[in-house]
Amino acid sequence: MHYDLIVRRGICVFPWGEAQADLGIKDGRIASLAVTAQDSAAQEIDATGLHVLPGMIDAHVHLRDPGNAAIESIATGTRAAALGGITLVFDMPNTSPSITSSETIADKRRTVADNALIDMGLYVGATRVNTPQLGALEQEEGVCAIKVFAGSSTGDLMIEDDAGIEAVLRHGHRRVAFHSEDEYRLQDRKALFETGMPHVNHMIWRDEECAFLGTRRITALARKTGRPVHILHTSTAEELDWLAAHRSHVSVEVLVNHLTQIGPDCYETLGAYAVMNPPIRDQRHYDACWAAVRDGRVDVVSSDHAPHPREAKEKPWPQCPAGLTGVQTILPVMLDHVNAGRLSLTRLVDLMAAGPARIYGLQTKGRLAVGFDADLTLIDLRAEREIRNDWIASPVGWTPFDGKRVKGWPVGTIVRGNIVMRDDEIVSGPIGQLARFAP
Repeated sequence: MHYDLIVRRGICVFPWGEAQADLGIKDGRIASLAVTAQDSAAQEIDATGLHVLPGMIDAHVHLRDPGNAAIESIATGTRAAALGGITLVFDMPNTSPSITSSETIADKRRTVADNALIDMGLYVGATRVNTPQLGALEQEEGVCAIKVFAGSSTGDLMIEDDAGIEAVLRHGHRRVAFHSEDEYRLQDRKALFETGMPHVNHMIWRDEECAFLGTRRITALARKTGRPVHILHTSTAEELDWLAAHRSHVSVEVLVNHLTQIGPDCYETLGAYAVMNPPIRDQRHYDACWAAVRDGRVDVVSSDHAPHPREAKEKPWPQCPAGLTGVQTILPVMLDHVNAGRLSLTRLVDLMAAGPARIYGLQTKGRLAVGFDADLTLIDLRAEREIRNDWIASPVGWTPFDGKRVKGWPVGTIVRGNIVMRDDEIVSGPIGQLARFAP
């Protein structure tokens, strides 16, 4: 048989385990897991010594488009993702203007078609004005979920009260994603701190109770309305213990930063380049996040890629904006954790491919199986590299992991059978499309 692309002799991570296999790709889909020596293709990749993963998904990024291309854009952000082995990203709605209507979704859809190197999903922001339309908006092409900022936002992208959140949950039926810090506690505690105080105060201000209170309230409303919710960037031991008893209604995301960096040390070494929301916390919460990864309480690991220019990050705390780059570095950092024995490669695939597909309703992505999109991430588990600022494709040009040595590196990014990245080089134009989600 003749295929468009054959990937031979790689160690494939299937839902049923690892096995060496030859994959045949035709018309953007996986057509065979058992290509023969006699079969041919327009292109072939020899993956000897490499692992072939389902395309890795970063389900939480801020590509700032529309906004300021000097900070980030769909073109630069998807380039960064492809260099980091990511085949699909879900982009947040807090842009300028925000993505809150059919008109802004349509505008963004056109930008994706013209600029994206990889596939994308789009969050729609919930507001008090568009709440009655959310059931229709979540059905628009390419929409991965409704996003609610229950804390830490500006303008109309903030619904912090129980009545407002309940109203959102009663319009539509798909899973709703939440930033769950409690805005009331945040504002009450703000007066305790002054401009110019050490950056470690970020984790003191936005403390454990701030996150836990928000998550308890949202969980109660999910149970009351029967609507499934997804708690983004879960960061505390208290939340993770609580959510274990509420799995029927609530799914869980943890960020790579909360699995990698530990306060207060990170604030002493990185300053503002460790400031994000929710904050990086201390050893107890780091250990709790890893325990939750190991026992299955975590569904998704993401980056919350949120670039800011250096001149903004270097303002005194708390004037420095919260947010770190991450879409390009999440997979190398997580592969280093695999090599360190903190999780298996199979579990990583569950967290960054099968998990996002399950939680968000991706119908043809997230696994290596016949009929699924031919999204593949090729990795060299033995490669040792140093993450450096000069590798970062985002215009801001920095990473909180600058100088970190890792073992494990992405060497190929394939999106629907199109080779986008090979050996640190982008080899494709903008072939990205909007992903398809279950209605």
